[in-house]
Amino acid sequence: MASDGFSDFFYAAPDGLRLHARIYGEANAGSWPIVCLPGLTRNARDFHELALYLSIKAERPRKVVAFDYRGRGQSDRDPDIGHYNIGVEAGDVLAGLSALGIEQAAFIGTSRGGLIIHVLGALQPAVLKAIVLNDIGPAIEAAGLAHIRSYLDPAPRPKTFGEAVDAQRSVHGADFPALADADWPRMVRAICRETEAGWVPDFDPALVDTLAGIDFSKPLPDLWPQFDALAAIPLLVIRGANSKLLSSTTLKEMQERHPGMEAITVEGQGHAPFLDTGDLSGKIAVFLDRQENQIKQK
Repeated sequence: MASDGFSDFFYAAPDGLRLHARIYGEANAGSWPIVCLPGLTRNARDFHELALYLSIKAERPRKVVAFDYRGRGQSDRDPDIGHYNIGVEAGDVLAGLSALGIEQAAFIGTSRGGLIIHVLGALQPAVLKAIVLNDIGPAIEAAGLAHIRSYLDPAPRPKTFGEAVDAQRSVHGADFPALADADWPRMVRAICRETEAGWVPDFDPALVDTLAGIDFSKPLPDLWPQFDALAAIPLLVIRGANSKLLSSTTLKEMQERHPGMEAITVEGQGHAPFLDTGDLSGKIAVFLDRQENQIKQK
């Protein structure tokens, strides 16, 4: 493992595309591994601090795998933008798990990552031992997705790191008043990469085109049947109090349909809460430990 706490893992997607994941705590064994799935345009770096905590600092250190979907981070871009969809990406995750020899794991999904978890529940439910959904559910607010589209197109291209930090604070500051000054630089390093032209978002720009044609004035398709199929799997849902994507109404219905579900609302944060802020990392670790202990005692 590298000195920064992880090793890089490359594998082939079902269609041959070269994909990437980060592996933390590779030697940790005896407990469920954790699989981290990022948002639409995000990548494995989003989970760096959380993964370090779960693989090193937690009471029960675990192996953590954080994926870059195709077209994000260190994974290859796909010449066919039609492949940028949650069905293909779920297949890519399953291919990665197979290459790593992981048959069962706890899953943490932020935004799109949570939608992919819903698909995994339909494709291969036995792989899911416990689930943490970060500001995502089976129903997405159209206004929230429209907001995401508004700041992705056109994505800013600041020349300096300081300008990149200022740009992110300008776009997201109103929704995230709880963030400290140190959180914004970490955010930029997670979602951007430095090039000769400046700091650019670390994803294939064609991803934005996949949002074209969506009528944001109408309700979006939902995944309630897929969510209902997760009823027997331990579930923790984290929602940003200022979220535009996951409504409090949807969260309430999720609790009604999944009576064992646990929920945390993060004040002062929007879509999606930073999982390494406050005591969220510790709460996630405690949730996973408790669920694994309960299953082993049965």
